[in-house]
Amino acid sequence: MGLSIVIAAATCLAMIAAVLFFPKVNIGRISLSSYWVVTAVGATLLLLLGAVDIGTVGASLVADTAINPLKILVLFISMTVLSIFLDEIGFFRYLASVTLRKAGHSQMRLFLILYITVSVLTVFTSNDIIILSFTPFICYFAKNAHVSPIPYLAAEFVAANTWSMELIIGNPTNIYLVTAAGGNFVSYVAIMMIPTLVSGLVAFLCLYLLFRKKLSQPMEATPEDVKIEDRFSLIVGLAHLGVCTLLLAIGSYIGLDMWLVSLVSALSLLTITVILSVIRKEAPIHTKACLKRAPWELIPFILSMFVVVEALHINGVTDFIYGMLSGSASVWTYGITSFLSANLINNIPMSVLYSSILSGGATEAAVYATVVGSNLGACLTPIGALAGVMWSSILKEHHLKFSYADFLKIGTTVAVPSLIAALGTLSLVF
Repeated sequence: MGLSIVIAAATCLAMIAAVLFFPKVNIGRISLSSYWVVTAVGATLLLLLGAVDIGTVGASLVADTAINPLKILVLFISMTVLSIFLDEIGFFRYLASVTLRKAGHSQMRLFLILYITVSVLTVFTSNDIIILSFTPFICYFAKNAHVSPIPYLAAEFVAANTWSMELIIGNPTNIYLVTAAGGNFVSYVAIMMIPTLVSGLVAFLCLYLLFRKKLSQPMEATPEDVKIEDRFSLIVGLAHLGVCTLLLAIGSYIGLDMWLVSLVSALSLLTITVILSVIRKEAPIHTKACLKRAPWELIPFILSMFVVVEALHINGVTDFIYGMLSGSASVWTYGITSFLSANLINNIPMSVLYSSILSGGATEAAVYATVVGSNLGACLTPIGALAGVMWSSILKEHHLKFSYADFLKIGTTVAVPSLIAALGTLSLVF
């Protein structure tokens, strides 16, 4: 047990250090994200030292169970590809420009419309893609309009990481935690709809109170006129996302696995775009972009963390933690500890760890409380989610100073009340 704990702790600490201080590892002309390299080293050590049997890991990867990490990865990456395609077409940038035009000269109106737009998009697509798409646009606009971008950046980031709780596809942590516990699309919505709504409204109120003085000033808006050139491809992309979401909703009733639905949808979209490129005698640039931007690095990251957690599970560590967390107030216990843990080891490793802990026999309430913690934990510090790290790097590229302390200040003001609201509402559901 001691060896597993030491290597697991060292792996998590090294991963956080890598994310904060040396996010990239350069090998010749190849640049790799250090977070997954570090976790891969930790997992390899555990295998080589016999802390976990490679046969056990292999059996888990081919097992026809909900907790199979390969199925979960297929589901998340496939859904992300659908979102990336819409981004490549210019759909999100177009919506951002429409949002700015609708706001006129009112910062308050822009703030409200932006929050609603990001919230709605996040529900049906990927919160990471929304953040990466909207952040540069907000930076450019704020600079041209001579207004502070901070209120809008905070609204975008908080909305994306709060409303991602609404559907199971909004965040990879939702997918991992709920599918591992045997949940499905419909049961997820039935439980999380009201807590997400309440939490989202509380988050907006907190943001408004925090930035109301800055937002009361007028602005000189000159929004960019963005047009979607390839409308047919846009229709194809939206149709695939819509049909995929519908099939995910009814899949449990007709015997369709979520990972298979999303995979077929992504492959269908990519195939159609290639055929369309051949007909038009054009290079399949959108297909290439989707494949290039897909989060492939999550594969070694998730699999490595799966090995680390498997070692802890085999040696009784996760059962010990389960015994400590279990009790009558499981919603609050799991919700708060997962919220804090996400900011110590990042929300994806936290979800892999908590999934193993929950497998000890935790209640359904504990599972969904952990979902809340994994999403809202991303709003507290940049470490909480990979999106926070990427978001911070984009701000640096635009020469915007936003320190760890600034993030924590806004996170504490907004994320903590939102967490209390979500967990309180979830307690009423159960």
